[in-house]
Amino acid sequence: MSKILFSIFGLVIYASTASALPLPRGIEVVPESFTQDYDFEGIVKLNNCSGSLVRFETSSDKDAALVITNGHCLELGMPKPGKVITKRQSDRTFRLMNSQGEVKATLNATEIIYSSMTKTDITIYKLEETYADIINKYSIRPFTLAKEHPTKNTSIDIVSGYWDRGYRCAIEEFAYQLKEAGWTFEDSIRYSRPGCETIGGTSGSPIIQTGTRNIIGINNTGNEDGDKCTMNNPCEIDANGNVVFEKGWSYGQQTYWIYSCLDNNNNIDLTIAGCQLAH
Repeated sequence: MSKILFSIFGLVIYASTASALPLPRGIEVVPESFTQDYDFEGIVKLNNCSGSLVRFETSSDKDAALVITNGHCLELGMPKPGKVITKRQSDRTFRLMNSQGEVKATLNATEIIYSSMTKTDITIYKLEETYADIINKYSIRPFTLAKEHPTKNTSIDIVSGYWDRGYRCAIEEFAYQLKEAGWTFEDSIRYSRPGCETIGGTSGSPIIQTGTRNIIGINNTGNEDGDKCTMNNPCEIDANGNVVFEKGWSYGQQTYWIYSCLDNNNNIDLTIAGCQLAH
């Protein structure tokens, strides 16, 4: 068996393979109640995380399709604080699920459009396939990235392709800053409890407004041990510098910022005035 070197963001790094696998935070068997009543249409499985097939509100069916997951799920390794990766070639594959959670297709990336763990925790891939290709061949629709900031108390579903399971709760609060080891995220989404006690491997899962196909964020981390501001133990910092943290608090990161950086062709352009993504 491979020797475990260390775990990060719910991922375990093994010495013999240098590959990342999810750490299930003490949950090995998924009860049936976690898998029922969730719609998996457009959810994707990565080799180390979860993700989703997404489009913008202004996307056309002829556009190259996109997959979104976390920055820390990037195949090149976790981007360092302050690092932004754009327009990098990729040949990563994703397994696409239908509404029942059955894998129906393998999708192929051509490019890492954007990846960062600064301010938010996002990787966006461009695919070989267009939305029309996927819809016509597999009858599977993408999710739509919401353009507006989400609101407190909104009911949300977090659906994981890696674990074939879902969670349901509400947005409890927004953290001004969330610090985890050397990374700092802004305006993070904290989940209510019980309901969204996410585990390793759920990283990159979409945060979906319940009853819709609108994604309002991406699941990315949680405080596992009750420690302060360390790896796998994020802490919240308010505008006055006060720090709070609690074991069991889990979080997702904002996605609506992407719209502030889109040009007229739905390409991300970090030079656009008012672009809110890290650059």
